[in-house]
Amino acid sequence: MERSSYRDKRKYPQFLLELPLEYQVGNTRNVSGGLVVNVSETGLLIRSVTDMAIGTRIEITVLFPNGYELGSFKVSAELIRKDSREGNWKGYEYGLRFLQMSEEDNQQLKQIIGGQLAA
Repeated sequence: MERSSYRDKRKYPQFLLELPLEYQVGNTRNVSGGLVVNVSETGLLIRSVTDMAIGTRIEITVLFPNGYELGSFKVSAELIRKDSREGNWKGYEYGLRFLQMSEEDNQQLKQIIGGQLAA
């Protein structure tokens, strides 16, 4: 199936964002950084220089401006897609599916998607 037709049939629209994130793989204490490329109600597309396998579960904290403060939301997610990137920026793009999120964090995500927070 063509990529464009797949995107047209998505149940939840994607919103382009550039937000920093921190994540931990599984139960490790090592924190890595990355960048959110886009977001929907069910997942994220992120960029990272860390090589991870599809199926990996990660704990994510997405940071965003909220007025004069720095806000965040946390989510557990699973890597469901991986693409290598070369050129000006070398690393990986990962498609993530949300597995678990608190109701409060879910509300913040919906506010970001709805443009109610200054993301």
